[in-house]
Amino acid sequence: MTYQETLDWMFSQLPMYQRQGKTAFKKDLTNILAFSKELNFPEKKFKSIHVGGTNGKGSTSHMLASILQEAGYKVGLYTSPHLKNFTERIRINGEEVSRSFVIDFIQKNRVFLEKQGLSFFEMTVGMAFQYFAEEKIDIAIIEVGLGGRLDSTNIITPEVSVITNIGLDHTQFLGETLPEIAFEKAGIIKNNVPVIIGEKQSEVEHVFNEKANVSNSDIVFASDFSEEYETDLLGDYQKLNAKTTVKTIETLKNFLITKDQIKKGLLNVVRNTGLKGRWQVLSKSPKVICDTAHNKEGLSIVMEQLKKENYNKLHIVLGVVSDKNLETILTLFPKNASYYFCEPKIPRALNVSILKAKAFEFGLSGESFKSVNQAYKISKEKASGNDLIYIGGSTFVVAEVL
Repeated sequence: MTYQETLDWMFSQLPMYQRQGKTAFKKDLTNILAFSKELNFPEKKFKSIHVGGTNGKGSTSHMLASILQEAGYKVGLYTSPHLKNFTERIRINGEEVSRSFVIDFIQKNRVFLEKQGLSFFEMTVGMAFQYFAEEKIDIAIIEVGLGGRLDSTNIITPEVSVITNIGLDHTQFLGETLPEIAFEKAGIIKNNVPVIIGEKQSEVEHVFNEKANVSNSDIVFASDFSEEYETDLLGDYQKLNAKTTVKTIETLKNFLITKDQIKKGLLNVVRNTGLKGRWQVLSKSPKVICDTAHNKEGLSIVMEQLKKENYNKLHIVLGVVSDKNLETILTLFPKNASYYFCEPKIPRALNVSILKAKAFEFGLSGESFKSVNQAYKISKEKASGNDLIYIGGSTFVVAEVL
């Protein structure tokens, strides 16, 4: 099979959650445990840090990788979803996994994958773990896919567990209250493994303390500390992610990392890891900013950040997926902006006419477009040099622009 044929086959086995939604979600570790055994338990052959949470887990994972790279370690990084290319999900020292490895891995394991009925995410996790084991990395940063307790990545025993924060996202799988969601996220806390919680939240603090107590795990809330750190990742919301990252590095044992390496790592995240889509400035005249924030908590922070920008007129290219609670997110967007409603090219996208009609109920008005790129093109034509264009609402909207 060619590389594209390999990806097509992976996507077709069981639907990919990011594209299909609920029908693709598998709340069970049976398959990944069976696959791990088939691969001879690759996750036991390298050290790791496990990163979960509702918002900020991707940025935090990349910050951790960047610092460890600056300290001279060979660092694996597993994240999801990808923005442009599948290989973005699996990296070593910023270099994406080769297409040939993807092809060979699927060909070698295709019979088992078909027989066991693994999902796209399950086979991708197995692929990442096998790649990291074969490449003899020093440590891997493993980002949780969804939840934690029953996420396919949760077969590792990390050096440190990290949970950034808790918000109301993926409620159809994880629970409808913050404590219920926190319980699922806390599932990555392992016996005698320290845990860093990024943000102390009164509604869920007890959930983490109870789980840490039962697990005999030392627990630290990064937001309790006043230090602030500079990073090349733009956006005020990265300050807490940076603090969470540093507290994690300070907790990590048997790795030699200096304060200077921490500083350099935080200032070179994009260069070291290739991270995209976090308050990323695409052009300056007009200024164009894209961000992958897509839930109430993430968008609240991003909209506050937008208020700090200086511009003549605000243009917003907006698209969302169909399982979003529009009432909770549309109230966050400014009414004094011109909107370019669109839908990303995935089955899970919300129809643009529905989005436009719903947005109108919240006082948001603008034009609708069948494609993200058309919406972006028209926004650039209508914007003057002193205007600001913001692109967001969904990871997939940002992916199509990038």
